Amino acid sequence: MSAKGCSPDNSACEGFFGRLKNEFFHYRDWEGVTAEEFMGRLEAYLVYYREERIKKSLGWLSPMEYRRKLGYA
Repeated sequence: MSAKGCSPDNSACEGFFGRLKNEFFHYRDWEGVTAEEFMGRLEAYLVYYREERIKKSLGWLSPMEYRRKLGYA
């Protein structure tokens, strides 16, 4: 853990959770969605993010494609 106010240590996590909120959570109508249904939708989004969503910083590969390319997965 870093010292309070030392954002460089937390930037990767904060960036991910910011994208998660913008792409998955905000601007959707969650009224009537049960906790189980929400968790299922969240799991589906995380699978999409890991397997299919490409990132410029990873050479236009998904995170799993990038790990496979490096021999980590």
